[in-house]
Amino acid sequence: MGNMCDVFLQREKETLSPYAFLTSNTRGRDYPYVPCEIRTEFQRDRDRIIHCQSFRRLMNKTQVFLAPVGDHYRTRLTHTLEVTQIARIIARALRLNEDLTEAAALGHDLGHTPFGHAGEAEMQKLYSPEFTHYRQSLRVVEKLENNGRGLNLTWEVRDGIVNHTGKHMASTLEGVIVKFADRIAYINHDIDDACRAGILKPDDIPAELRRILGETHGERINRMVTSVIEASTDRPEIAMEPKIREATDQLREFLFDSVYTNPIAKAEDGKARGVIAALYTYFSEHPEKMPSLYRGIAESEGAGRAACDYISCMTDRFAIDTYQQLYVPKVWRV
Repeated sequence: MGNMCDVFLQREKETLSPYAFLTSNTRGRDYPYVPCEIRTEFQRDRDRIIHCQSFRRLMNKTQVFLAPVGDHYRTRLTHTLEVTQIARIIARALRLNEDLTEAAALGHDLGHTPFGHAGEAEMQKLYSPEFTHYRQSLRVVEKLENNGRGLNLTWEVRDGIVNHTGKHMASTLEGVIVKFADRIAYINHDIDDACRAGILKPDDIPAELRRILGETHGERINRMVTSVIEASTDRPEIAMEPKIREATDQLREFLFDSVYTNPIAKAEDGKARGVIAALYTYFSEHPEKMPSLYRGIAESEGAGRAACDYISCMTDRFAIDTYQQLYVPKVWRV
């Protein structure tokens, strides 16, 4: 069969945009490894992420609505898959490196706490104002996964993960695509979930934004994705057409006012933050009660850091179950 990886690398050089990041130019990994004959390095990163425990746990982590009753609300996993799908469409249209884009998109939220941004906010209060889910995602792939050995991902994928949100931009156009795809995905699927929950009606979206971006979920995503492609084609940057970018930003502001701070959507946030606080207090004071990986972190980096890592890796369900075991009396039966 020969070395298929060499075929893929040559194909990149022949077909990708001059602005694409070629896999052969990767800065590599932190630890020695044996190259694979049938996969490029970014393809391997994608596979390592998909097969890791943190990725599987995303299925039971909150996106916006905490423990919703219904089968069709997004979770952190389905959000990740939607981001990845959007990111790959953009990368393919721009002839950029799809494998790098896909790997960074799949790994971008691995460090999210249970209970979504409510959990993140509580961890900032309890552990450090510097705590963010994107820095924690980097910590997951560099240190916490694989029993403390990490996933040994390439530098470019890690760069895309840690820079998918916030002020900083990724060093590759592929990483910047993930930032755009993340926003496009969550704005639109959070509207969809809010309508499903009865918090919003489609007509509540300002008429001018509907006129510019579209009336339906699919129309809005298509308009935003197309705008990124048209504004970025044959250019050394990822952008969105000014009119669409302004309307997208306004739609995001509308969501913050109508959904993200809505008393109905956030009704359980106080309880969720209480669970996080109770767990953090307990495990900070009793690091010996954590699994061995986190006990080792407690010895080397402190009990607070270890408790933060342990809790951040929990699913919503596991956090609630652990809280109940620690603080809720068991029913006594004869």
